[in-house]
Amino acid sequence: MMKGGYQFQSEFARSYIAKGREEGFRVGKAQAVLACLEARGLEVSVEMRERVLASTDLDELDRWIRRAATIGGARELLATTDS
Repeated sequence: MMKGGYQFQSEFARSYIAKGREEGFRVGKAQAVLACLEARGLEVSVEMRERVLASTDLDELDRWIRRAATIGGARELLATTDS
């Protein structure tokens, strides 16, 4: 059993773990966008779901999370990215 505080020594292992964490953050943020829209009763099209889940930009996903809480319709989420 591995202890929680173990630090990987090799650069390969550290980069592999970091890549996995980043992917986990990305997926979690994408799911948060969709969950917020759905919780508000906004219809999310298949195309929009695919676009959100395909995003690799963490800043974009953060913007979408905030927008998902305030927009009037799901289509508005992707209408502009400057909010």
